[in-house]
Formats: sequence, C-alpha cells, structure tokens
Amino acid sequence: MREDGGRGGESHIVLVVDDSPDTLRLLTDAIEATGATVLVALEGEQALGIAAEITPDIVLMDAMMPGIDGFETTRRLKADPALRHVPVIFMTGLGETEHVVRGLEAGGVDYVVKPIVPDELLARIRVHLGNARSTQSARAALDTTGRFLFAADGAGRILWATPQAGRLLGAGAGEAALPSAAHEWLAAGAEPARVPAGGWPLPSDPDRRTTLNFVGRMSDGEHLFRLAVEDASAEEATLRDRFQLTAREADVLVWLSRGKSNRDIAEILSLSPRTVNKHLEVVFAKLGVENRASATFLVMKTLSER
Repeated sequence: MREDGGRGGESHIVLVVDDSPDTLRLLTDAIEATGATVLVALEGEQALGIAAEITPDIVLMDAMMPGIDGFETTRRLKADPALRHVPVIFMTGLGETEHVVRGLEAGGVDYVVKPIVPDELLARIRVHLGNARSTQSARAALDTTGRFLFAADGAGRILWATPQAGRLLGAGAGEAALPSAAHEWLAAGAEPARVPAGGWPLPSDPDRRTTLNFVGRMSDGEHLFRLAVEDASAEEATLRDRFQLTAREADVLVWLSRGKSNRDIAEILSLSPRTVNKHLEVVFAKLGVENRASATFLVMKTLSER
C-alpha cells in the first residue's frame, strides 16, 4: 500500500536515485541534516519500486545509470497519476547539456551540475517543495469550493486533478477514466465547437449525475476539464423545502430542469405522461410560474443559492 509522503515543515521525504556511493553519501548527509528523510535507490527500477510504496515529496535523479536511465525512470514516474505532482531534479555531469534538455523533456523541473554543491542543491529543493505544495494547496482549495478540475493530454491520460476530481475519476484510472466519446473528441483534435451541449455523462449512482465539461486548453497538449456533480436526492430535498412540494413533484421538477421532456420524465419515473402533466400543473402553481422555461430558471437559481 502506498504511503503519502506529503509532510509539514522540514519532515519531507527525498528520494535520491544515483549509482555512486560517494554522491549518495554526500547527499544523504546534507539532506538529513535539515531534518528530512532520505530514501536511496541505486537504479531506476528500484526507484520505481520505492515510489510505488512510499510517495516522496521530491526526487533527485541521476541522468545516467545502469539499467533504465534517469530519463526513462522519470517518464515512468510521471505516467503514474499519484506521482505526477512530485518534482524531479536531475543531476548531470558538467558539460552534458543534452542531458539537461532530455531531463526537462522527460518531466524534470530543474537540474544541478556535478560535482554537487550541497548548499545550492538544498536551496533548489526548498524552492521546488514550496512550489509543489502551493500547487497542491491551490487544487485542494478549488476542491473545497466545489470546483472539481483535472487536466488531460491528447491521449486522455490524466495529468493532474484536484483531490475530489481524482476520487470521482478513480485513482490511477489513466485513460479509462474518461468516457469513450471524450477520448474520440480529443483524438479528433479537441475542437471546442464539437463539445456536446451539457458535456459528457460519466457512470454514476442513480441519485447522482456526473458530467464532464471542457473548460479550455491550458497549453499544448494540456486540456482542462471540470466535473459537475448533481445530487438528485439533495436537489429534491431543497426544492421540497423551498416550494412545499411533495416528493414526487420534486422528482418531476428536477428532471424538467435538466431539459427532459414530459415523455422522458414519465419513462424515468415510471409514470404516465398524463400523470406528469398533472404534477406539472400543480408544480407551476406552487412556483408561481406559467411555463417550463420560467420553472427551470427558478430551479437553477434556487439550487445555485443552496
């Protein structure tokens, strides 16, 4: 079971990946002196195994190692939605500028040149830990306001997600998290004009409707989406209290506000169209409106104020 590495103060976890005993000794002594915990991996596969069990707060990655190199190790780390937020700092030899470019392309956020100067490295660690925590805090804040956001690439892979959005999509769901229609839309070029009205529905329980809505393109290959969750039972309770409706009248009104026709409502609620019409006559009178459009507007206004 993976353990979360997020910590307060200086009690963060640093994963150091390097096959040089001298480098490991130098880095371990310097980092542990700050009160942090150091995890050590001698090669890429070992690093991936450690990260699968204990989530580090930051990774120091040697570019060149036996087995899979640091670039491929970083790409695999970043392919895991649970690890994608973890900053990776590359360590490369003097003059190996091509390694810097490859490291940043693989997902690294920074690099240091060997021989490593501990004070410089510790300063970079503090900066990137602060940035990572600020990003996580911002996403958590969005979560608490009901803004369940996530970003996906052109293949439908989740790049990042606010905590609740991640839970709704399914932890580590990757490509399977998005509806097939949304995958097809991304593959076809992600044209905003081709987004269906109301977004893409996601499988959900009978009392809760979840839809996927496109917000916009953040950068090349990064598409921002919002999950909208409508709790039918909570909505019905709100409408019952506000307009003194019966449970069945509230049911009918909720589905009307979602754009369903009388025939659709009848099928959903196992009623006859005639019964739905009778319920709506009573509902319109209680709401003080004369038509569906006015009723829908009043419902949306009431629920938005909830």
